[in-house]
Amino acid sequence: MLNTARATHAIAVAPHHLASQSALAVMRDGGNAIEAMVAAAATIAVVYPHMNGIGGDSFWVIVPPGGAPIAIDACGQAALAASIEAYRERGLAAIPVRGPLAANTVAGTIGGWNAALEVAAELGGKLPLARLLRDAIGYAEDGVPVTVSQQNATAAKLPELAAQPGFTDTFLIDGALPLAGQRFRQPRMARTLATLVRDGLDSFYRGALADDIAADLQAAGTLLTRADLRACHAQRKTPLVLAHSAGEVFNMTPPTQGAVSLAILGLLDRVGLADVEADSADHVHLVVEATKRAFQLRDQYITDPADMTVDPQALLAPANLDALAATIRLDQAAPWGNGRGPGDTIWMGTIDESGLAVSFIQSIYHEFGSGVVLHNTGINWQNRGASFSLDGDKLLALKPGKKPFHTLNPAAARLGDGRTMVYGTMGGDGQPQTQAAVFTRHVVFGQPLQTAVTAPRWLLGRTWGQSSDTLKLEQRFPQSVVDDLIARGHEVDVLLPFDETMGHAGALVRHPDGMLEGASDPRSDGGVAGY
Repeated sequence: MLNTARATHAIAVAPHHLASQSALAVMRDGGNAIEAMVAAAATIAVVYPHMNGIGGDSFWVIVPPGGAPIAIDACGQAALAASIEAYRERGLAAIPVRGPLAANTVAGTIGGWNAALEVAAELGGKLPLARLLRDAIGYAEDGVPVTVSQQNATAAKLPELAAQPGFTDTFLIDGALPLAGQRFRQPRMARTLATLVRDGLDSFYRGALADDIAADLQAAGTLLTRADLRACHAQRKTPLVLAHSAGEVFNMTPPTQGAVSLAILGLLDRVGLADVEADSADHVHLVVEATKRAFQLRDQYITDPADMTVDPQALLAPANLDALAATIRLDQAAPWGNGRGPGDTIWMGTIDESGLAVSFIQSIYHEFGSGVVLHNTGINWQNRGASFSLDGDKLLALKPGKKPFHTLNPAAARLGDGRTMVYGTMGGDGQPQTQAAVFTRHVVFGQPLQTAVTAPRWLLGRTWGQSSDTLKLEQRFPQSVVDDLIARGHEVDVLLPFDETMGHAGALVRHPDGMLEGASDPRSDGGVAGY
């Protein structure tokens, strides 16, 4: 059993320990939590390439020591040529999950780094980009040890990805599957990151680098063009907020499912969760039932905010949550339909000595995204646009310039006792559920932070690597809990004791006296770094 990590000055957590160390090194050098997160984001894009990369999207929730929290939407839009007709003309009934036609949205994450550094500068940040990307460039050029997670993901997905442009040249080592502990180099990525340092982050969209990227995208057969890159801009927003009995909880605006994560906590606050036993069948059942109601909101309303018919903050209005909470029964599982599918993502957190806290998430959607690796730049492009529908009457119907739906949602909280908390996870449908598990265990039930992350988890629906919509439980739950949930009407599958299907969670807490705590998921290759 891991103990909760503690520090006094600054702290970082990531699902790969080299990324958390990059963040901490920046804060030791005088950088703030936002600058540290850019360093961690660059590093983890290199050292955990099956989970994320600069060819994907990212979202930020920034909680300053005083004043209003800030959100950054770094979601890229669909290509101007990406229409329902364009796919129908190619004889397709659905958008492919892999390949050039899956790479139909702009990668927004670099724009998000740029927007975040503007906020960092407003808060006193002054470290140069060369310092922030130094570790990532070194790891890409010199290489890093392959993780078991990368080894397994490559082996599992190679049959569907081997034919994609640039995949085997990038992700195999000397033509063979990578093995844990082997040195994995990405020289083209090193050059691309160095170009970003030289020309600035905006060059990804509106510079010479953008010309190279656009040429690569066209050569690979995607629908994306130079005009699509030029039209992409990260947006600073006000995060959604839930008034919880323990304080204020924040999450990301649409097109993410941040409202879902907040709604789950709001419903649990209303159904007497605090009166049940932690990690009991009652605890799991209530979170699962709250999840079902929150997913109904998601599937009815959440899409590109430009196309939404309701104010997402209004979904969290007390009257709405009261009405949904009234439908939850402690003794009976409600019917359940289908989830939204897998998601390949990383979540990371940082808190600096001033109390500035960052909750950050970065993704290429499925493992290895579209599988298309750009020839000149070495960028592995996301397949987030595969979540669009080719049915024009659907909420997520594809249209040019539209933002895709995202399961991504970084969470944060200002608790009534003066603590600040940032937390999150990867894992598709599992993201809001694991957030609820970590938050309720630590905040509602008072479990140590690391216990809240390590303890056995559950998942209703789909996450990366899974396609079934059952209620999945890790094997460490007592059989009595499993039997009780089945008796209430849940269709249950039991997974491994520490199953990567449950995602890679993490959490950081800052106490009013400045003391810091951190927890990393033993299901990942991560760690907490602090001083």
